[in-house]
Amino acid sequence: KKKTVSFSTMPNDRKINSTAACISFMLEGCELKKVRSNSRMYSRFFVLDADMRSVRWEPSKKDSEKAKIEIKSVKEVRVGKKTPVLRSNGLSDQFPDECAFSIIYGDNYESLDLVASSADVVSAWVMGLRYLVSYGKHTPEAPGTGHPSLRTSWISSVFDLADLEKSGRIPVSRAVQLIKALNPGMKTSTIELKFKELQKASERPGADVACELFVEAYCELCTRPEIFFLLVQFSSNKEYLGLKDLLMFLEVEQGMEGVTEEKCLEIVGKYEPSKEGREKGYLAIDGFTRYLLSSDCSIFDPQHRRVCQDMAQPLSHYYISSAHSACLLEDNFWGHSDISGYISALGLGCRSIELVLWDGPEGEPVVYTSPSAASCVPFRAVVGLIDQHAFTASAYPLILCLVVRCSAPQQRLAAQCLRKTLGEKLYLEPPNPAASYLPSPEQLKGRILIKGKKLPPGCEDSEGEVSDEEEGWELARRLGQEDREAPEGGGPRRVRLSRELSELVSLCQAVPFQDFESSRRGQRYWEMCSFSEVEAGRFANECPAELVSYNKRFLSRVYPSPMRIDASNMNPQDFWKCGCQMVAMNYQTPGLMMDLNTGWFQQNGACGYVLRPAIMREEVSYFSANAKDSLPGVPAQLLHLKVISGQNLPKPKGSGAKGEVVEPYVCAEIHGIPADCAEHRTKTALQSGDNPVFDESLEFQINLPELAVLRFVVLDDDYIGDEFIAQYTIPFECLQPGYRHVPLQSLAGEPLPHATLFVHVAITDRRGGGKGHRRGLAGRRGRRVREYTSTKATGIKAIDEVFRTATQPLREATDLRENVQNALVSFKELCGLTPAANMKQCILTVATWLLHSDSAPSVTLNLAERYPPMEAQGPIPDLLRKVLTAYETMIQTSRTLIESADAVYGKLIQAQQAGMDFHKELHRIEAKEGLRGRKLQKALESFAWNITVLKGQADLLKHAKAEALDNLWQIHNAGQSCGIGRNGSASPEPSRLRAPLEPIPE
Repeated sequence: KKKTVSFSTMPNDRKINSTAACISFMLEGCELKKVRSNSRMYSRFFVLDADMRSVRWEPSKKDSEKAKIEIKSVKEVRVGKKTPVLRSNGLSDQFPDECAFSIIYGDNYESLDLVASSADVVSAWVMGLRYLVSYGKHTPEAPGTGHPSLRTSWISSVFDLADLEKSGRIPVSRAVQLIKALNPGMKTSTIELKFKELQKASERPGADVACELFVEAYCELCTRPEIFFLLVQFSSNKEYLGLKDLLMFLEVEQGMEGVTEEKCLEIVGKYEPSKEGREKGYLAIDGFTRYLLSSDCSIFDPQHRRVCQDMAQPLSHYYISSAHSACLLEDNFWGHSDISGYISALGLGCRSIELVLWDGPEGEPVVYTSPSAASCVPFRAVVGLIDQHAFTASAYPLILCLVVRCSAPQQRLAAQCLRKTLGEKLYLEPPNPAASYLPSPEQLKGRILIKGKKLPPGCEDSEGEVSDEEEGWELARRLGQEDREAPEGGGPRRVRLSRELSELVSLCQAVPFQDFESSRRGQRYWEMCSFSEVEAGRFANECPAELVSYNKRFLSRVYPSPMRIDASNMNPQDFWKCGCQMVAMNYQTPGLMMDLNTGWFQQNGACGYVLRPAIMREEVSYFSANAKDSLPGVPAQLLHLKVISGQNLPKPKGSGAKGEVVEPYVCAEIHGIPADCAEHRTKTALQSGDNPVFDESLEFQINLPELAVLRFVVLDDDYIGDEFIAQYTIPFECLQPGYRHVPLQSLAGEPLPHATLFVHVAITDRRGGGKGHRRGLAGRRGRRVREYTSTKATGIKAIDEVFRTATQPLREATDLRENVQNALVSFKELCGLTPAANMKQCILTVATWLLHSDSAPSVTLNLAERYPPMEAQGPIPDLLRKVLTAYETMIQTSRTLIESADAVYGKLIQAQQAGMDFHKELHRIEAKEGLRGRKLQKALESFAWNITVLKGQADLLKHAKAEALDNLWQIHNAGQSCGIGRNGSASPEPSRLRAPLEPIPE
């Protein structure tokens, strides 16, 4: 049996850093498993012929001339389980997607389906085969010979600049520093070891390095195989990306719109290190790697780096970044106070700060939160600091939550200090009784609101009694200052409040919470309640719908349980899912909960305000925070995540007892509503050094995308003590598709220099078609029978008759969308692509088959027509016929959708608006119909469900039409660029097809 080579056990000097390395590997041959259509796998030894014209395998029952595939007959090389044999095979669960690949060959488009021992072996074969297929029409010389490549020339020129003595050699120490400068993050010891290895192999040890050896060391150390593999996929010459190649990569893989060759030239000019490459418009492997690592290619969508949400909604419609005990640097019991805690919180965009006022020793109030504090923080100093830093990170309103624990005289001093220091910034205008909602963040820009107690309207004295806040009593007990007993009869404690402090409170008047019905009937929009974590948690579990409804009009603040003496944090998602706007966090305590809070508030320019999901804001909507499945009005989406590799991972803290090697694995976590919370992990990368390869695909279903957060955590499997290496947290709505680097952070949220994860991100809807939608309602699809979303009976005849008129349009809307989705998925599968692929990729794949064969059948796209048919001249093989049939079905279903959507949309909106006409009269109608108790509750729920369903289905249909038009534009665009389109002058204008969507009124 011939010797086999597996990349997973290769010594370091066998790293894939060029096409030449791949072809050398193929010439040696290796063992692969051949999968047959009868679900059986056979181990065979595959090898590339010395003349590089054929791939052979042995042993085989066929004679040697038949147990081979000629390179010139290869139509396509697919990575993953992308053929019917691998998809439907009973064995497919026994090997990961990354270890499978298929060779499509011959005039009948047959497939040879193979499974390798590792993803590295797949990469070598696929890269080598794609290179040979591209040059199949003329026998290539052994790659790597002949004139120096663009890259070699550039590295040599770098060496020449460093060769100050012009002796043709430079000291090893200088060579090491040079490579470190070109690749920040690489360890000195790794580079030194590589030079020693190469010097030993060439039998030229010494303190100096020649140019040739420097070039070899650089190529082996600084070529990331996974990026080289990507470059080869898109390169038309397999060594660098031209402008057209780069444009294709950006549009097809990265999902960028409106890319031009000028933009590509700009990227080349910015990232390509070689002068020749910049002049010719070529992006070689080093420039491509730099681009993929740059902020221009960030996983975080750049439009979210600035304020990008509607800031004109009422204040109650936003989540507000809130701090608890911001002046503490450690925990609540032993921690000491420091004024810099406020600067830190405000710098992170915090928009709500709690200030507990105590009597100070000098007759002036202090902010004093710890019984062990050596010194208090004077209130005057805190206010001065707030005045200075309030709007450095965000221009939107800051809310100061005053908890008063000081005497009335010191309260007066506090009020004078606030007025004098903050001046015009203080918002003192009385609320407008005629309004129903709070003003918007836009209207309150640059203003500071005081949240606190207010004297009753009839009180004329300079001070009076008000009910006390629950917050702060735990600390008072520890300070020994709790001499005020609760009144007899168990009512709330009462405290004295000065008029001066009372008059500073306007839009955030603190009132005690009684119950939801009392709030609905009597609470005014400028009054707000604070809930302890325990109380809010009980409401979130027992009556989540009431809490969501309450938070549509009123602000609510949730503060940590007094039992958290270690200043640990509650999970903010537990309360965000119920619409609670202000979840007060201990900013000084790092960890998962603070990561979620910090990551979440990045999505709107880190301004401290995030617009809540529409389903939580709309006056009439059906939403259950504890839903275990998809929601009416919101389309479920699929996140396809491939964790490819890690770069420059640090060792975990406290790992002194370990060796040098980290054995990392990656956990991807989704945090959101209960239906979305999930966690998947990759396998452990054993003995991988600082740059492990994971190559693992993970998938998540997201039912409420607007509330989902993705967190990457890198952990060490070989740990003693702390296993944590790094993390990164990003809101789902901020993810950019394509190949991206994740910038890793420490436990405290600080960036780790040069430490990244390389991932691929794709988002599709639940069925797996097209791009995921931001809004709308997904009609659920059963295995055999299509399920239709329908309205529910309210028990009120007149209302039910209105909703009944929508039964047929609802079915039509579901059919229109589902028919297109089914057709799209079938077409993509026949093209050998995943459901996450776009239409451009499909057309380019078909074109690749046709262009890689001398005897290719003639298939063209008639671009003169708006719905371009794919036409074949003469006989075509069976697979291609299936592809053409699937394409035709997809075009016809898209046409039906585009031409019918507006009429169906109109009927849905008409029914929704007719239903809303009853809304204001709903309670009167209920009383007339005699509905009470459970029947009344059921009627209200059904009414909200129906409104949500109608609006959601209309919304989703509108998006489906826009996506179908976008697919047509992609077909025209790809048909013209790849050469199978004809009569292309009539291709539709992208601006006409891609008109921006008007939001449906809430």
